[in-house]
Amino acid sequence: MTYQPYYIIGKGRPSRWLITCDHAANTVPPCVGGGDLGIAEEDLARHIAYDVGAAGVTRHLSQLLDAPAILSNFSRLVIDPNRGEDDPTLIMRLYDGTVVPANRGVDETERARRLDVCYRPYHDALAEMAARQDHTVIVAMHSYTPQLKGRELRPWHIAVLHDRDSRLATPLIQRLRDEPDLCVGENEPYGGHLDGDSIDRHAVQTGRVNVLIEIRNDLIQTEAQQRDWAERLAPALMETLAKTGL
Repeated sequence: MTYQPYYIIGKGRPSRWLITCDHAANTVPPCVGGGDLGIAEEDLARHIAYDVGAAGVTRHLSQLLDAPAILSNFSRLVIDPNRGEDDPTLIMRLYDGTVVPANRGVDETERARRLDVCYRPYHDALAEMAARQDHTVIVAMHSYTPQLKGRELRPWHIAVLHDRDSRLATPLIQRLRDEPDLCVGENEPYGGHLDGDSIDRHAVQTGRVNVLIEIRNDLIQTEAQQRDWAERLAPALMETLAKTGL
């Protein structure tokens, strides 16, 4: 069976929304270490390998918005699609206390191979999907761990990240903060911009309306939780976009 580094849901859907999920899977392609990074199964199931729960939220949100979605099909430990090609963290050798044996000896040849097998096909497909309409709105779905090793607990249920383009992000933050049971972060637990990351590449540099949403992954462990969050986000996104007139 031929390895596919991404998959697209609802490619022909008419909505101007495009949902992306850069860290959807913890898949290790057969051509990388024979499908084994040399880490334990419990580490492969952690946030270091993928954004736990984000793919499920993406699928449900895509359906609710009648929008296409593109999801990666390789672990961020193989190569991180949400980094620029020249970013030193593109291929991580150590992440949140876990050493990645298959990445210790990665040289320029292996780096280039992973770019060609995984990273570039994903971004080429994402660029094609984003360009299908002149007024595409990109929603990037991510999740984060409640606590990194040795660090403080992260209190936010959900966070919205942005850099200089906050046209959709700022009003969405306010819309979410109007819901009394939510602790909403802005550019938490980290900042909203890295040169060459997915939003920078496909939205900021091209002038497309965009927002990046992070959900704490202990809140989206199950299918029911993922559906509930999608059902909460869909009307918030639609109302906010309508009110901004973007």
